[in-house]
Amino acid sequence: MFSNLIKFTEKITMVFRFKIIDKKDINTIIPLVRKLTSNANSENVLKERFAAMVEENYECAGVFDNEKLIGVCGMWFQTRHYAGKSMEVDHVYIEEAYQGKGLGKEFFKWLYDYAKSKGCNTSELNTYVQNYPSHKFYYNEGYEIYGYHFFKTL
Repeated sequence: MFSNLIKFTEKITMVFRFKIIDKKDINTIIPLVRKLTSNANSENVLKERFAAMVEENYECAGVFDNEKLIGVCGMWFQTRHYAGKSMEVDHVYIEEAYQGKGLGKEFFKWLYDYAKSKGCNTSELNTYVQNYPSHKFYYNEGYEIYGYHFFKTL
């Protein structure tokens, strides 16, 4: 009965809690995103971009150790002609001290359940070519390579 109350709002596992980060709190993810990207963008640029993203089909989930945010995963929701309704995961990051302990696998189980609750039947993602540890993780999660992601600055 209790698990139905928290359904996809949040889930508590061991000492970790997974939940959707409220739009008004989106800037709390910036320190972790900056770690993930080696500070490629300033805090101000990220604040501006995340403010726009939360008004689009974007949501962000967090992993909490008690009240401390230790992991994030952005999610874009869309319907694709080749896949149907899909969740695209984006900027996945878990603090280094928590990596390699199965937390990512638990987080992704929660993310898949959340996506299914929103009517999604597929999940997709992009990962940087040089991010080898993520490749192994995503292969183990059952992701397959379907193409290449191209990028051009205009």
